[in-house]
Amino acid sequence: MRRFLLLSGLAYALFLLGLATLSGGLLALALPSIIFLGAALLYGPEELQLRATRTLSAERVSQGAPVVVRLSIANEGSRLEEVLVEDVVPGLLELTAGEPSVLTSLPPGGTVELEYTVRGQRGVSDFQAVRVAASDRLGLFRRRAMLPAPGRLTILPQVLRLRRVAIRPRRTRAYAGPVPSRQGGSGVEFFGVREYQVGDPRRWINWRASARHPRALFTNEFEQERIADVGLILDARQRVNVRSQGDALFEHAIRATASLADTFLNDGNRVGLLIYGWFRDWTFPGYGKVQRERILRALAQARTGDSMVFGDLDALPTRLFPARSQIVLVSPLCGDDLPTLIRLRARGYQLLVVSPDPVTFEVRALESQPSVALAARIAHLERVLLLRKMRQAGIWTVDWHVDRPFDQAVHASLGRLPHWFRAVGVGP
Repeated sequence: MRRFLLLSGLAYALFLLGLATLSGGLLALALPSIIFLGAALLYGPEELQLRATRTLSAERVSQGAPVVVRLSIANEGSRLEEVLVEDVVPGLLELTAGEPSVLTSLPPGGTVELEYTVRGQRGVSDFQAVRVAASDRLGLFRRRAMLPAPGRLTILPQVLRLRRVAIRPRRTRAYAGPVPSRQGGSGVEFFGVREYQVGDPRRWINWRASARHPRALFTNEFEQERIADVGLILDARQRVNVRSQGDALFEHAIRATASLADTFLNDGNRVGLLIYGWFRDWTFPGYGKVQRERILRALAQARTGDSMVFGDLDALPTRLFPARSQIVLVSPLCGDDLPTLIRLRARGYQLLVVSPDPVTFEVRALESQPSVALAARIAHLERVLLLRKMRQAGIWTVDWHVDRPFDQAVHASLGRLPHWFRAVGVGP
């Protein structure tokens, strides 16, 4: 519009000046501008009548997977000599192929298609609208519009396949599963000896015990295996999740939580998720693939934050978890978390803490100086002391250096669990 006013003012001034001076040359100079303006008025765009349609090759993908975005713009109005279509790509996505914009012309009833490929990090990306700018060939008249073209792309966190993680809660559910239930019956592991009852298989008879009691027969009893309630807690407090060189410790914690949830659900357990940070995001416990999808979608939207209420673990809503169930906490930990964890253990919960090491994570980005090395050593000793106190309280811990594969860290730590710990129910 500014160009049109400038050109109109120039033509008008030349025309008036030519009339005032009776100069044919000045009047002739005004003619090109007048013709230019007439062509712009004749071929300029009218009210835009466009319709945008968006399709995604997938609405949910794993982290790093490519997604093809297709846009179709249909012209339901008059001819557009020049139209620029620009898609608004959400900030979490990275363009890997194609272009999200095109410059073309659209006849009445015509369509233009746009295709490009993106990938991104964990999160939910909402496509809102498409920017459209139409103008004449001379660029004097321009009309702009935002065409609604909604779409949502959910990028789920990466799930690492783990071998079965052994847990041993004090209470199990009534259905058969892989978790020892501390009750005699049919199973695999030896549980005890009892008197023979009609219907017991003969191969269960304990002949050595029966030989010491000539008037009675005794049979072996095995420990029943059932499913259990597992409560996952992801620590999303800003003060314990550090960042280093563009990487965030919280992202490693999310991948660990997703992998543990997948493992426990594959074993048939009933799993719930609590994201504890600047608010409490609770995913109600459930089973199977549907629950896996709910947990992964909750993790995809997880963010860190600070809160005066949830600044420490004292505000953990323990009533969300069934009594004497298994709780798995994924947290870098800080010193004042220990009393709360000991109280949870005293209330009968079996507690497993998976702790990404924030000391080594942050030190690797710092310069190698004597003062840095001394501070890192002090922080490391404090962390070792904290984990030792937790183990003494019956809380089994996994100290995970995130440079090491999570599967190796879990099974290296839980694999060293003494057999007598398993017998008395200390640790998972």
